[in-house]
Amino acid sequence: MIATVTLNPSLDKTVTVEQLVIDETNRWTSFRRDPGGKGINVSRVIHELRGKTIVYGFIGGVDGEILKQLLQQQGVPFDFTPIKGEVRSNLIITNMETCCQTRIDAPGPHISKGELESLISKIIHTEPKPSFLVMAGSIPPGVPDNIYARLIEEAKAQGVKTVLDSDGQWLREGIKAKPTVIKPNVHEAEDLLGTKLKDEASIIQAAKTLVNQGIEVVAISRGPDGLIIATDTQTLSVIPPQVEISSTVGAGDSAVAGMVLSLTRGDTIEDACRLAVAAGTATTLTPGTELCRRQDVESLLPLVKMKRL
Repeated sequence: MIATVTLNPSLDKTVTVEQLVIDETNRWTSFRRDPGGKGINVSRVIHELRGKTIVYGFIGGVDGEILKQLLQQQGVPFDFTPIKGEVRSNLIITNMETCCQTRIDAPGPHISKGELESLISKIIHTEPKPSFLVMAGSIPPGVPDNIYARLIEEAKAQGVKTVLDSDGQWLREGIKAKPTVIKPNVHEAEDLLGTKLKDEASIIQAAKTLVNQGIEVVAISRGPDGLIIATDTQTLSVIPPQVEISSTVGAGDSAVAGMVLSLTRGDTIEDACRLAVAAGTATTLTPGTELCRRQDVESLLPLVKMKRL
């Protein structure tokens, strides 16, 4: 079983317009709501791929109730910690004329010390213990920057493997606890290491540098160019098939889900990387904040290419 932690969940609202005209009234042609937050996305994909998962995080307010209802409809298990505040709402505007998306994200509610400790206690005392604890996304106001490091240390003490997918200060603080897996994109890796990654060679070196810091698996995402994966024994380039992209929202989260699910099943790192790239690519086929479909993942999997570096 794979547990995910989403400290700053959201109710994602996607609207589609034929043409986005600034300073004018725009009428949408379609509207949908989806449970949002990187950890929640990871659990949604794991569930779609027939894996076992549970979502942890904070929930509150009217939008929080809608978020829970949507997860229930999808059959995704959760055990949220209630808060006094309202979960954030994110707005995604899809412009059909340009095929561009604009995101407007909220910072999230303020979390009290008591609410935070309640969530941490719930995660620590989970039974049975999960194989992996996936921590992903931003941190809401009131939660210290080192929260991921604390959760990683608690998980490691109980023999639980960990995945961290965040950015900025949250990632810098989190890797001090040496998670099992991290998946920054190129920009996040540049920020983490304080250097520009201009080509494949520099990305490979960056991944190896992070492995040398005590992280078992480093996957650096290059968007449509796939993943560079490094462990202490090998470095791989995993290249997705070319597809017609509808939306890139959630592709990285889907890649994390595919990788962790595969590793939980005892697969090799090579097979885990293939499933990661197939899941991420499949998500780009779906509109808005919709995630991958299992049949698309299965059809794309044989088309994923891999080379040893």
